[in-house]
Amino acid sequence: MTRREFDLLVENAIRAIPARFRRRLHNVAFVVEDEPPRPGLLGLYHGRPLPVRSVSDPFPMPDRITIYQGPHERLARSRAHLQRMLDETVWHEVAHYFGMDEARVRRAEHRRRRPPPRRPAS
Repeated sequence: MTRREFDLLVENAIRAIPARFRRRLHNVAFVVEDEPPRPGLLGLYHGRPLPVRSVSDPFPMPDRITIYQGPHERLARSRAHLQRMLDETVWHEVAHYFGMDEARVRRAEHRRRRPPPRRPAS
């Protein structure tokens, strides 16, 4: 897949973030790189999480969310599966921006994947 095609899928994943969160993303750059610095990474958040920022902080450089193309393509079984993986990776890294540590992100992802409770028939 070309970088441009992959970039479009990442853009779709960013648009899939609910508007109430997307509106709160400020000074964040989304970047695509070929390979991660260490095995096992699909994405990486670089920056200072929102909850630990202060008005007395100097003007910050943009936070950066890096999405790694190579591992996504190797793991994906289809283009639709690749899009789902990118949706999850982007969400995961955005959660770090909002201050969630790895354990909290994983718990939130687990809750999000659970099917909604069934309502009793009337």
